Amino acid sequence: MLEVPGRRSGKPRRTPVNVLWFQGNRYLVAPRGRTQWVRNLRAAGEGNLLLGRRREPFQAEEIADAEKEPIIREYLRRWKWEVGQFFAGVGPDSAADELARIAPDHPVFRIDA
Repeated sequence: MLEVPGRRSGKPRRTPVNVLWFQGNRYLVAPRGRTQWVRNLRAAGEGNLLLGRRREPFQAEEIADAEKEPIIREYLRRWKWEVGQFFAGVGPDSAADELARIAPDHPVFRIDA
């Protein structure tokens, strides 16, 4: 579960997410695009990952569109069955230019404890 303070209220907002481990880093990918949690995370730059009673604070850094292709490819390899409908027919085996085409529509954040 992702917990991020609301942009206006400052109250904690929670949403379920899939945390991607890829090449030694953890990432959050927004399959539905520029949602409220994305806007809140951009504004706050930090949040918490919750698992049961465990709370892990983190700092977030947004990834540039040009660097997203391998991250989105791996995300789709793992969770296409769950989120594939939000990626305009692009899958883990799609060409790099297809992944580059959809990259601006799917914010990606590297998270560090």
